[in-house]
Amino acid sequence: MEFESLQEAAQQHGSPLYVYDANQMKANYQQFTEAFKDVEHLKVHYACKALSNQAILKLFKSMGAGLDCVSIEEVQLGLHAGFPPEDILFTPNNISTEEYEAAIELGVKINVDNLYTLEYFGMNHPDIPIYIRINPHLMAGGNQNISVGHIDSKFGISIHQVPNIERIVKKLNINVMGVHVHTGSDILDPDIFIKAAELVFSVVEKFETVTHIDFGSGFKVAYKPDDLHTNIGSFGQKFSKAFNDFCEKQGKSYTLEFEPGKFMVSNAGYFVAKANLIKQTTSCTFIGLDTGFNHFIRPMFYNAYHHIENVSNPTGEKKVYNVVGYVCETDSFASDRIIPEVRKGDYLVFKNAGAYCATMASNYNSRPRPVEVLVHNDDIHLIKRRETIEDILKTQVSADIDY
Repeated sequence: MEFESLQEAAQQHGSPLYVYDANQMKANYQQFTEAFKDVEHLKVHYACKALSNQAILKLFKSMGAGLDCVSIEEVQLGLHAGFPPEDILFTPNNISTEEYEAAIELGVKINVDNLYTLEYFGMNHPDIPIYIRINPHLMAGGNQNISVGHIDSKFGISIHQVPNIERIVKKLNINVMGVHVHTGSDILDPDIFIKAAELVFSVVEKFETVTHIDFGSGFKVAYKPDDLHTNIGSFGQKFSKAFNDFCEKQGKSYTLEFEPGKFMVSNAGYFVAKANLIKQTTSCTFIGLDTGFNHFIRPMFYNAYHHIENVSNPTGEKKVYNVVGYVCETDSFASDRIIPEVRKGDYLVFKNAGAYCATMASNYNSRPRPVEVLVHNDDIHLIKRRETIEDILKTQVSADIDY
């Protein structure tokens, strides 16, 4: 996206703000589906936890995507955005039976990731087809917080517990329509997916009722200029062959499913913040922004790198800065970062801010969450207004307490 569009959005709506490029999201979706053109039946469920604004959900629905949801609230958002229940896959973790019952009532597809819940469905809802999430015991991902398929992970039913799954399914006559696996995020090596596929195929073979095989997501995107990333074209070709070979072996046409979130929206998002001050100390020069990890937590939470550029002075003399925020914590976005000279009032942009950024924002320090805008064909659309102190107070109740 051009710096002029980012600066115009900031001038129109103030900072900090998130800016999303609709055309880039469309291009990402088309690139992904094209990579698997050799598969007869493909269904892409957009992982809405990455970015759950209604405008974004409606954009992916318009392209034919389904929705991957991890909470009943995300399911409700998806239905509100117009997704039919059958296009929503509910893949929660460690939730109550009451939340499962709410999902059943809404009619969405349900993914089960523990033996207790598997038995619950068999005894209470044997007529409802379900997915089963398998933990393949594969360590994969760019950070331990996003590696979810290893032996100590809380996600999924262990691959070594498949005999238990078989016993429960047979005893309770459960209709297993899908088998699901997700190993982690920021995975560069396509062989991880191939290894997971081999394990999943061995599970699928045990259940004649299976019609859908879901491989989650986790494709690595480029965060730095010239950064390594998953070549989705070559991966799709390689993986499609493995999948088609399995279908041929089984004499059955399965639906191949993926749940990309970051791949779809990461490079389509920009976080724009303004320099409140430039502070020189004995050891470094700080850029103090009008935001903090309450709005943009990935650098602190995941030690994630986000490329930073000076929108207001892109050709200025390059200097070394530490970029920090304004909350009452050590909220460092970047250290020893080379950026064109920054002056008070300049706008800085953090790239790759489409995934797991706005959705992880909070009201820490009682700060309102940022504006979100969507740029579509050069037009800037407000899709979430800036919160106010009234919004923060709205859910607080003035209890009649005699202190």
